Amino acid sequence: MKIAITGASGRMGQMLIKTVLNTSEVILTGVLERTDAAVLGQDAGVFAGRKTGIVITDDVERVLTHADVLIDFTRPDGTLEYLGIARRHGTRMVIGTTGFSKSQKAQLTSAAQTLGIVFAPNMSMGVNVTLKLLQIASTYFATGYDIEIIEAHHRHKVDAPSGTALKMGEVIAKALGRDLASCALYGRHGVTGERDSSTIGFSTIRGGDIDGDHTVMFAGTGERIEITHKSASRLAYAQGAVQAARFLASQSAGLYDMWDVLNLH
Repeated sequence: MKIAITGASGRMGQMLIKTVLNTSEVILTGVLERTDAAVLGQDAGVFAGRKTGIVITDDVERVLTHADVLIDFTRPDGTLEYLGIARRHGTRMVIGTTGFSKSQKAQLTSAAQTLGIVFAPNMSMGVNVTLKLLQIASTYFATGYDIEIIEAHHRHKVDAPSGTALKMGEVIAKALGRDLASCALYGRHGVTGERDSSTIGFSTIRGGDIDGDHTVMFAGTGERIEITHKSASRLAYAQGAVQAARFLASQSAGLYDMWDVLNLH
């Protein structure tokens, strides 16, 4: 399978390049960056300390001509621009970008009518198994337990709460028969009054180089249950993204997530 990667100079882009280069049955065929990026023209392995013979470029059309799958962990506007071109070329996409609006997500759904897409806010196996555990736990803690989601990421992350935290909220809300848009509470300040037991609270921490920590707390009377996932490296996300790309090789058009890839549904 021929794979192209966006965001060559970003931390996630660099990890994706290393992972593809070290994975059998996949080949790195193109690496993209913004038109104003300082790394344009350099070898794609510059950050990995090795020569690949692949030049970092902003020529999306040329790169997608030679790719089966494009892996993208950038920002919503950039992802949608790549998606439009990928759709013309029939290049499938693995999308780990977060921060999409409701209307932007609708564009992904539309594109998936003719294109195979794996879209997930977090592609690590550990996180997705954690989501499954939360789905199960929520049915047992539906009454008598207050639910809080606490997430922490590095200082450079631009959206909050994280896509993973929101996905956790969505999974829990669905298991409880609630609508997250109606029951989510994003932070507290001042005199808030007593807690509404039907809400799902979110707390966000930004600092340092934290790769990603997520804890869901089910706080009852006399006991507290916490389910936590902590990331020590972006490698888990990159490995999941490559696994998702390989999954698309045998799939028709459609919008898939990591639960499809890992058979967790």
